[in-house]
Amino acid sequence: MNRLRAKDGGCPWDLAQTFDTIAPYTIEESYEVADAIARKDMRDLKEELGDLLFQVVFHSHLAKEQGLFDFNDVAQAMTDKLIRRHPHVFGEAGDRTADEQNAAWEVQKAAERKAKAKHGILDDVPVGLPALTRAAKLTKRAARVGFDWPSLDEVLDKLEEEVAELKVELAAGDHEKAKAELGDILFVIANLARKMDAEPEDALRGTNAKFVRRFEMIEAELAKLGKTPEQSDLAEMDALWNKAKQAERA
Repeated sequence: MNRLRAKDGGCPWDLAQTFDTIAPYTIEESYEVADAIARKDMRDLKEELGDLLFQVVFHSHLAKEQGLFDFNDVAQAMTDKLIRRHPHVFGEAGDRTADEQNAAWEVQKAAERKAKAKHGILDDVPVGLPALTRAAKLTKRAARVGFDWPSLDEVLDKLEEEVAELKVELAAGDHEKAKAELGDILFVIANLARKMDAEPEDALRGTNAKFVRRFEMIEAELAKLGKTPEQSDLAEMDALWNKAKQAERA
């Protein structure tokens, strides 16, 4: 990083970067790490973890240039936080079950938020998270103080209610209100995922992968007929889709 950011002989691209311009790459590299894990590609994971580490180095170096902190400070802050949040390992708190540790972890984080002058229970849920993930985290925080549906049935009822409201706005031709209702549906879906103890992004990634897999089967079947999807029609492709579904279930 010293060489890359050197005013004399450094890389023009690296020299032009700021925290703001690098942030999107940091997010992208995080997703690429998750993708390598999902594919169980350990060789790729090693490389992607290196790319993610480089993002930490880059941000730390930018901060060092501004006299804010450096890489060692970042590592020390994480070390301090891990020790503080694991008194059952590094202190005298005694053994804990996983559930007891989760509860204690939340108490500790609440104290840390208060120390940072963040008193609202939703204050530090990052705005930059994927929207579905953030929705799940927001509702999880609210649920801690009792603002939650008692059971899955109430969530499903709310989902039906929101779908009905979307239909009304679609019929009225009000695009903005329909978009707002669509957002409400997605928010309820995030709640549903939380109540099911499922990560909504994981669930959607699984469905995305399934869609790709089945559509590729459609393309393969059409290719056997000497055709492409553009040369087919919905009825034929839908039939092949159902065939792909049956093949997966067999």
